[in-house]
Amino acid sequence: MARFRTRAGIALAGALTVSLAGCSATGGKRAEDAREAAAAQGRAAVNTPRWTFAMITHSGDGDTFWDIVQSGAEQAARKDNVDFLYSHDDEGQQQAQLVDAAVDKKVDAIIVTLAKPDAMKAALGRAAKAGIPVITVNSGSAESKAFGALAHIGQDEAIAGRAVGEELNERGRRKAVCVLHEQGNVGHEQRCAGVAKTFAGHVENLYVNGANMPDVQSAIEAKLQADPSIDAVVTLGAPYADTAVQARRGAGSKAEIDTFDLNAKVAAGLRKGDLGFAVDQQPYLQGYQAVDLLWLYKYNGDVLGGGAPVLTGPQIVTKDQAAALAAYTERGTR
Repeated sequence: MARFRTRAGIALAGALTVSLAGCSATGGKRAEDAREAAAAQGRAAVNTPRWTFAMITHSGDGDTFWDIVQSGAEQAARKDNVDFLYSHDDEGQQQAQLVDAAVDKKVDAIIVTLAKPDAMKAALGRAAKAGIPVITVNSGSAESKAFGALAHIGQDEAIAGRAVGEELNERGRRKAVCVLHEQGNVGHEQRCAGVAKTFAGHVENLYVNGANMPDVQSAIEAKLQADPSIDAVVTLGAPYADTAVQARRGAGSKAEIDTFDLNAKVAAGLRKGDLGFAVDQQPYLQGYQAVDLLWLYKYNGDVLGGGAPVLTGPQIVTKDQAAALAAYTERGTR
């Protein structure tokens, strides 16, 4: 009888082991499913501390490009259990003051753009002194490392400009205007310089006040009327592409309108044939990746890039590609 109980005990122990193993596997699967569901619904998918990340950009009001960047960052922040603070100012000194305010709040990390790097250097120095990790996005790849940032995420503006020049060559263009809507933005200067470097034709810069769309339209229209030989207009931001299309109509010009950056309106213009091509630098990815990389740095000491920029572009988007990306542009993530 004692022998039977021993064997029964062994059998019961084995059954319990199998049962517990099954429960463990099932529980692990359920936990994984729960994390995936949480991420899909925009809830935190991690149990790390509730860190606070601040993003400060050089965006002006109403710029749809930065809406996409912000959307990507917010989505990653929800997934990563991060409180996300967003602020912006298109004046360099004011943007620097916003960085100073984030440092004073003792945020856990900062994401910043360096469109006007000279104005931002001291503020980033204060962040470094406070021990706050910084990642730069979109603009400032040349200054990012020198200013103490962990990494830079975005496209290399010179490379993007050269890609535009090459595309214009393939399209047989001979004379182009590069429209700069924000004076003092080093990234914009780099884009137009890149175009000039590879474009076999002639390119001329046209400076406009990007805060005043009627003035932008009238300036482009006047340029096209004054020089009918212009066969390409390159705008440096998606909101200005449609304005350039209106200017072309007003001038009675046949110049092709091309643009940096992509949004739903640009994608629609590409599909209709109003625009020739766009240069996508994936702003949603810039915002999302910046938050994710800072979370990885805080959690595991991870850094990407090895001192070189983490490139998100350029990608030339034409009519066919725009149709394929329609679902993403319509929901505001491309």
